[in-house]
Amino acid sequence: MPVKKTTTVEKTTLTGLERALKCAELAYDKKAYDICVRDISRVSSIADYMVIISGSSDKQNQAIADNIRIGLKKFGKVNDIEGATDGKWIVMDYGDVLVHIFHDQIRRYYDLDGLWGMAPRMALPAEIEAARKESDF
Repeated sequence: MPVKKTTTVEKTTLTGLERALKCAELAYDKKAYDICVRDISRVSSIADYMVIISGSSDKQNQAIADNIRIGLKKFGKVNDIEGATDGKWIVMDYGDVLVHIFHDQIRRYYDLDGLWGMAPRMALPAEIEAARKESDF
């Protein structure tokens, strides 16, 4: 009796929230910390969700951006990436999701967390929520 093969059909599209949460997960895979996802759909027309991420170095920020870009490639191409060569502040535009990857000092200086504080913060898995910067020493 022949074996019946089953194929799993992978989802080819993501909702904005699914895309934002996937960005957070992919960033966490590269040891990003202080990850925040905000629903900005009611306070701005530029996107539905904003993901704010911190990394410790230019190279780590570039690795985080690459991991997000590659991980989401099967769900659609990134519209634009700015700052990837410098790595201090990288912005990735997926249309419905904006991803900001920062150095700590630059994140504190521009304070997007405070600027977008009126937008609700989305719940993340506990391990991602708990990811904080390790001591420098």
